[in-house]
Amino acid sequence: MGVVDIQGKLRMALGAVKDHASIGRAMICSHHEGKDFSCIEVAVVRATGHDSGPIDDKHMHEILFLVSNSPGSIHFLAERISRRLGKTRDNLVALKTLSLTHRLLRGGNRCFEQQLRNAHASGHLQMSTRCFLRNISDPSVSFIHKYAAYLEERIGWVINQAGKLEPVMSQGDLESRCYDEKSIDMVFRKLPKCQVFIDRVLDCSPFNISPLDNLAQAAMSNTLKESFQVYKTYSEGVAALVNMFFDLTRAARALACQILRRASQQSQELHNLFENCKRIIENKNLDYPVVQIITMDHLMALEQFSTYIATSRSSSVLSKNASTPPILDCITKSEGDEKDAGNFSWSPTLFSCTLETKISKVWVVFED
Repeated sequence: MGVVDIQGKLRMALGAVKDHASIGRAMICSHHEGKDFSCIEVAVVRATGHDSGPIDDKHMHEILFLVSNSPGSIHFLAERISRRLGKTRDNLVALKTLSLTHRLLRGGNRCFEQQLRNAHASGHLQMSTRCFLRNISDPSVSFIHKYAAYLEERIGWVINQAGKLEPVMSQGDLESRCYDEKSIDMVFRKLPKCQVFIDRVLDCSPFNISPLDNLAQAAMSNTLKESFQVYKTYSEGVAALVNMFFDLTRAARALACQILRRASQQSQELHNLFENCKRIIENKNLDYPVVQIITMDHLMALEQFSTYIATSRSSSVLSKNASTPPILDCITKSEGDEKDAGNFSWSPTLFSCTLETKISKVWVVFED
């Protein structure tokens, strides 16, 4: 135990020397790059020092203040953060640098967010953790890799005016109108992005985090807070997709089934992740949402009904006296009928669709 303490103290002492040297070089180069840019580099080094403490808020505020008063400094900041992450071999410095990037994304204004996103798109901001590939078996290193992958996805999201996360839609996304209704188009574009985001969250396993690792605990807490917001958007989108499922074209129904099948798997995994985090992540201020489990029985019901519609040879819509397909019975089950489904009961609020029979005078020819 004494050997481990000596090695740790020696590593911190060497790290402090390296930080002091980096700060000295930044000050020497200030007459080339400008005083403000030099101060930004110094603030980055101090915020991501080799000590085991969390990022000091004063360094965060200093960086935001300096950048806001130095036009064109975003790319310089991004390059210094990328260089800090790319050159270090220390787990603490790497995790601090990633956490700094995360906090800048969360703490800046929308203009700052956009400029930081542009710096990432242009290659000035990179979150490469290739230097740690040799130590992938180390749980702390594994978390660094997963956290970096999460931030690569997170930078494609923006905090809107309501303070909620939403995916950034590219011009191509906005112009590709595959569906007639705008609400349908929004669901089909947003849900896949939410699923990718949740996949990155699921990769960040809390089992790789030590209860004593305050820095990793804080990083995971911020990740969970953002996942709660995205899950709310996700669950609302899934409910909307099910509500409109019976009005979709055959091609759209096939895509909807793919999305819902992935949502079924993710709902179970997300439930397990949140339960594990409640035990491992020591943050009592996290307000975990209740994850609605989507069972395969409900997906099979929707898929079979889709097949029923596709193979129907009727040339008119269902009339008031027409019989409803038996397959719909399992979609409209009450929650009490689901008690035998296992430990996780399905809540009907997720699939809150009211089945109605509508009489129409318009004759419709069903697809083959």
